[in-house]
Amino acid sequence: MNFNEALTELKITLPKPAKPVGSYSAFKILGKQVFISGQLPIDIKGSMIKGTVGQDIQLVDAKKAAYLCCLNILSQLKEACGGDLNKVKNCIKITGYVNSDNNFINQADVLNSASELLTKVFGKSGIHARAAISVNSLPLGAAVEIESIFEIN
Repeated sequence: MNFNEALTELKITLPKPAKPVGSYSAFKILGKQVFISGQLPIDIKGSMIKGTVGQDIQLVDAKKAAYLCCLNILSQLKEACGGDLNKVKNCIKITGYVNSDNNFINQADVLNSASELLTKVFGKSGIHARAAISVNSLPLGAAVEIESIFEIN
């Protein structure tokens, strides 16, 4: 499967890889693993989905936020691979943080949109381990943040 072509077939345009907003790297390559720092739900125009899920925003918007986080992950991953996603062997794990109120219990549902996108792009190589964590605040007021680990050739 050609992962670069999969993006085209899915009509996905990746945003430009965001520069870190602090004293860290957007990604770190260690051997054959790429660790991608937490990505926020920022769209191609620079707008971010902000708020608390279950309070300010609903599940449908939180799923869109997770999808946007995943697009930004793919953008960073492509950068880490020198522009060639075909260097990706596997998605190992994603960890998603959902800014949610105390009564919201569907964090796993929020992350499904990111997980589904990874399997659409990478097929079986996109199937991964995952954690969905509720938090009371995220940087810049983001609704969702997702970090990830990939294996590359």
